[in-house]
Amino acid sequence: MIARWVLYIVVSVSGAAVLAIEMLGTRLLGPFYGVSLFLWSALISVTLAALSVGYALGGRWADRGPRRSRLGWLLAGAGLWLLAVPWLQRPVLTLIEPLGLRAAVLVAACVLFALPLMLLGMVSPYAVRLKASSLDHVGRTAGNLYAISTMASVVSALATGFLLIPSVGVHRLVVLIALVLLATSLLLVERPRAAKAGAGVVSALACTGMVLLEKLPPTVASTGVLSVEHSPYAEIRVVDKPFERFLLIDGGIHTWVATDTWRPLLRYAAALDVMKVFFDAPGRLLLVGLGGGSVAKEYARDGWTVEAVEIDPVVIRVARRDFELTDSEARVFQLDGRRFLAKNRQTYDLIVMDAFGSSSIPFHLVTREVFGLVRERLTQDGILVLNVESPGWDSQLVRALGATLRTQFRYVQALPTAEPPNKLGNVLIVAANRPLEFPAERLPNPVEFLRDNYLHFLSVQMNHAWDNRFEPAPGGAVLTDDRNPVDVWAERINLAARKELHAMWKTPGTSW
Repeated sequence: MIARWVLYIVVSVSGAAVLAIEMLGTRLLGPFYGVSLFLWSALISVTLAALSVGYALGGRWADRGPRRSRLGWLLAGAGLWLLAVPWLQRPVLTLIEPLGLRAAVLVAACVLFALPLMLLGMVSPYAVRLKASSLDHVGRTAGNLYAISTMASVVSALATGFLLIPSVGVHRLVVLIALVLLATSLLLVERPRAAKAGAGVVSALACTGMVLLEKLPPTVASTGVLSVEHSPYAEIRVVDKPFERFLLIDGGIHTWVATDTWRPLLRYAAALDVMKVFFDAPGRLLLVGLGGGSVAKEYARDGWTVEAVEIDPVVIRVARRDFELTDSEARVFQLDGRRFLAKNRQTYDLIVMDAFGSSSIPFHLVTREVFGLVRERLTQDGILVLNVESPGWDSQLVRALGATLRTQFRYVQALPTAEPPNKLGNVLIVAANRPLEFPAERLPNPVEFLRDNYLHFLSVQMNHAWDNRFEPAPGGAVLTDDRNPVDVWAERINLAARKELHAMWKTPGTSW
């Protein structure tokens, strides 16, 4: 026989581990593949498939003669595999890279997580067989155990997302879950001496694993990785190269600056200076999406009053610590952009929405409803700018955003920053209720800045974006809170963006 409390602990731990593994999968694979709709689909599919196989095998194995030690081996097997995952991650991703993004993410999820999830799926039916004393109580026994397991999963999902990932870190949390599974398996060992020996082994693995984890992240000296942090929203990575610094969010480059001046080196960030030309004097800027703060610093440098809203507290801390953003340059609010617009009644001359990554476009920030809210927060001559990554100048996304903006604004222009027109790159979509025009002589002439590399780069990007401006083609879908397929469209963008990033990742000395 096995004590009731032991079984309750076993099913609780296994249920909690299942949800934690599924959520951790996005953090282990997201920096390489992007946290896209396809990644979530792959992880959910692998989880459900593995659990289904586990349920079937667990029930059949239990009918052959249930023994508590076998249940312990299921937990131990899942724990041992998870213990190796932090070290398997990079070799597996490298090996399956030739399969292509979609196939690779599915195979990676299977290789890294299918086996432990299947073993954990076997736990509940096996526990039911051990607990059931007669056919009259099988239903109640199964119901109680599955209820306890499910409630543990609920608690685990909340704790993992709200507390453990940000405070513990992804790799350490994987190892911690593995050790908890191994420790729980000791409750099912039938011989006291074996249990004591097992406790010693688990303790040794705990010490060894934690020591080796310190060597797992790349070192600053060899790869330029300055820091890696996990927030409730993403992996935040800061990377140094000679005279340059990058901010990567889930593996995608969000800020790129020169470390001697902190001036931005991304084309779109330079092209955003065109917006200053529309105004006779510096005004008030609201930046939705802070990144490393390079855009905020550029506008503050020219006398603008800058406010920024950023949902991720780690991004705010990194911008201040690693990119030297000061309070005098920008007043920063930690809040979702749409909630900030709804709560704050301040009006602005310019609102820049820069919260869209290649793998994720927050759908609630690109609808007719939110653009109506933005219009109310602009002054009479105010301008809204959306920075979006697009697989071409005139993509389905650009047309849809143009159509949606026209429901709230009279004038809409798209300013491309990439070459050629069918190349992946950023497009600035500008909207206002005043003509989007200014005298041509206001734009800087690149010829005048041949001796200053940065000012030459800046003026070239401004002129390129403005000279190639166009009105998004009509016929695009109007995006609303009720109907918005940007998650699906973002997958195509993510495919192109990750292909470029993976090529960089393979380059010697590139750490992402």
